[in-house]
Amino acid sequence: MEDNNLNKTIRRRGFIGTLAVGVAAIGTASLAPLKINAQPLSAMPAEQGSLETPDEWFNKIKGRHRIVFDVTHPVEIMPFVWPRVFLITNEKTGTPSKDCNVVVVLRHSAIPYAFENQLWAKYKFGEVFKADDPATKMAAVRNPFWQPKKGDFKVPGFGEVQIGINELQADGVMFCVCDAAMTVFSAAVADVMKMDAAEVKKE
Repeated sequence: MEDNNLNKTIRRRGFIGTLAVGVAAIGTASLAPLKINAQPLSAMPAEQGSLETPDEWFNKIKGRHRIVFDVTHPVEIMPFVWPRVFLITNEKTGTPSKDCNVVVVLRHSAIPYAFENQLWAKYKFGEVFKADDPATKMAAVRNPFWQPKKGDFKVPGFGEVQIGINELQADGVMFCVCDAAMTVFSAAVADVMKMDAAEVKKE
């Protein structure tokens, strides 16, 4: 029993180190911090996303309990439920959210959750990425997890749950998006819509 607990402690301490090594292997530039803290994306200066280096962003990970959720596909509400479950579980066992670090990596076909509503409508992300709106059950024309309305998300037995990206960020959850995936998908979308790939990615 004691040996098992020791192994768990060692794995926990090394987890973020392992993540950092993995990210270094593919290049830290391929992970971009998601900068949509408590304001609409359209209100942000275009250069704001470049103000923070990857090292500065990683240095914010200081909690005693750390976890990374690797989100590769839209899976209904689950990519945003699990970070909340992690925080709730630790809170129930005596560890406040300030002592926890959750990182959510949006990559592959989950990258549209990093984008504002107008881009979902313009580029038909719901159709492109097979991402349905939890409210309408149809292809989403908005980012349903950015600044959701009160009562948008309810779970049987728990009632209303705060799983919006802005709500999770308020509790210290960190989001990043894969730059490589943005490069590939923006080029693919640009090709279909007969647009310039560099301009689509920049937008």
